[in-house]
Amino acid sequence: MTPISVLDLSFITEGSDATQSFANSRSLAQHAERLGYTRFWLAEHHNMPGIASAATAVVIGHIAEATSTIRVGSGGIMLPNHAPLMVAEAFGTLAAIHGPRIDLGVGRAPGTDQLTARAVRRNLAGGAENFPQDVVELLHYFKEAEPGQGVRAIPGVGLNVPVWILGSSLFGAQLAAMLGLPYAFASHFAPAELHNALRVYRERFQPSEHLDKPYAMAGLNVIAADTDEEARLMFSSLQQSFVNLRSGRPGRMPPPAEGYDASLDDNARAALNDMLRCSVVGSPQTVRQGLAAFIADTGVDELMITGPIFDHDKRLRSFEIAAEAVRN
Repeated sequence: MTPISVLDLSFITEGSDATQSFANSRSLAQHAERLGYTRFWLAEHHNMPGIASAATAVVIGHIAEATSTIRVGSGGIMLPNHAPLMVAEAFGTLAAIHGPRIDLGVGRAPGTDQLTARAVRRNLAGGAENFPQDVVELLHYFKEAEPGQGVRAIPGVGLNVPVWILGSSLFGAQLAAMLGLPYAFASHFAPAELHNALRVYRERFQPSEHLDKPYAMAGLNVIAADTDEEARLMFSSLQQSFVNLRSGRPGRMPPPAEGYDASLDDNARAALNDMLRCSVVGSPQTVRQGLAAFIADTGVDELMITGPIFDHDKRLRSFEIAAEAVRN
């Protein structure tokens, strides 16, 4: 059985707030743990009215405190926004408190717009260009200290927190392969290079102290309900969110809208369908077939499911259906 995991952004829905979003994330993580999901990851985004997980390490601690067996981590930390030492200390702290079930996925995108990126970093010079060197530096901080090492991550040193490379292009695939690290592809919103990236990663992978063979994960939107019609209605919240974001009107997640897809013009519908084509939306039977097809098509070692759904109880049910679909 292919392992399945959860990617959560602590979505803030219309009429709600961040406090409720964090409570929902905590509830979902506990639910996922009971259902046998492998990981529960959160992602760093800034200045996004509908996403509450900006202080990602803090939210990871909130989730880890409420769970006991599921792996908890980042999908991911946008490394150019941070000094590698600070990231090592934050995740070293999480690992020291919660034990060896903390994951650290890192990416090179800003996780926001350029204006906000400047506010986050103060200086944009060298950010993404230094990503490979920053990853190597980060890995070094989690190793046992060397004699005479002047800078150490405390906590962090010797904890060997697992580091993943995240990406939506060939760059991350090449870097993960070169460093012998696990790789996660963001196909749930940027599917264009999925197959090329997986091929490059597998073909160029170099065994390392971290992995002896490639280990690839891919993101997939899964919106599941008791009927196909209900699932398609629930999916309209995510569709609206993406259209609003691409139109320069980011906001909180809207409630489902009847007939939303039909209300779009042909160009908008085509763009949306292309961006979200790695999505499985439907009843338990539809989801079972869709998950099996995606796993067979990509050959991924693990599946990272994200399920942005307006109603929290329906979201819990969606992840329950997805877990049953993989098991059966």
